Formats: sequence, structure tokens, C-alpha cells
Amino acid sequence: MSKSGLFAHFGSKEELQLATIEEARQRYAQEVIEPACAAGSGIARLHALCEAFLSYLERAVFPGGCFFASAMAEFDSKEPGPVRDRIAQCQEQWMSTLERAAEEGQQRGELRTGSDPQQLAFELEAALLSANWYYHLFNDATYFDRARRTVQARLASEATPAGLHLLPPAR
Repeated sequence: MSKSGLFAHFGSKEELQLATIEEARQRYAQEVIEPACAAGSGIARLHALCEAFLSYLERAVFPGGCFFASAMAEFDSKEPGPVRDRIAQCQEQWMSTLERAAEEGQQRGELRTGSDPQQLAFELEAALLSANWYYHLFNDATYFDRARRTVQARLASEATPAGLHLLPPAR
């Protein structure tokens, strides 16, 4: 299909970008969120979300890595608008998913009462995004292992004895 034919189908570049984001969001939900939700709740879900994200990268669901990491890098300094706002909304949903799993872990007595779910989600996301960027920059899969060790160590540092038993053994 020609470029003009493609734009004619969507009406505008912006509509094409929004449709692309929606397709990526649906695929992300299918590849990362849904499998992790099957793992239970609390600390087990938090770990499963991180593992599902790393699996999504390893399986090259999107050949360039995480679609949303790339989109954030491209649009973070752009003026607010429908495309940037939708990317930000998708990222807020992901961070909220991580935070809710951490909050559930606290409620279930799996994470320390003094844990900060937002901070924990931020640190886990930092490890995941670093794995994405460094893997693609250096073509070195050991960055996935580094992220896994970081996730495991960070969760173990916040876990109660009951929560530690729910974490899979370190790789």
C-alpha cells in the first residue's frame, strides 16, 4: 500500500499513530498482563509481571524491543497532544498495574508494611527498561539476566518471610 493510501485509510498521521498505539497496547496486554494475572496476586503477580515483560522482550514481540519504551523516548519531549497523551496514559496504566500488585502484596502480608508501592514499581520498571535498552544497544542477552537478578533482589528485600516463600528461586 502506498503512503498516501495508508494515510487515506486512517485519515491523518495522528489517527495512524493512535491506531498503532492501540494495537501495541492490546498486544502488550495479551503478552505481558494476561499471563502475569494468571500467576495469582500480590508478590507472585508482581514477579510474574516483571518476568512476562522480560519474556516479551526475549521473544521479540516487537523487533525493536518494547514499543512503549521507544514511544516514550520519541515523544517525551514533544508538546502534549493526543499521541503523547495516549502513550503517557498507557505507561500510567502499566505503572498502576505494578503498584496495585505491590499494594496487594502488602495487604496479604507478603511485602513489608513500610514498603512504598510507587517506589518499588519505579525501581522494577527501571530494571526492566534498562534491560530493554542495553540489550538492543549491545545485542547482549545477559542484560535480561541482570534485570531478573535485580527484580529478585528488590522483591526479596521488601518481602516478609511469607512473601519470600512465594518468590521463585533465583536463576
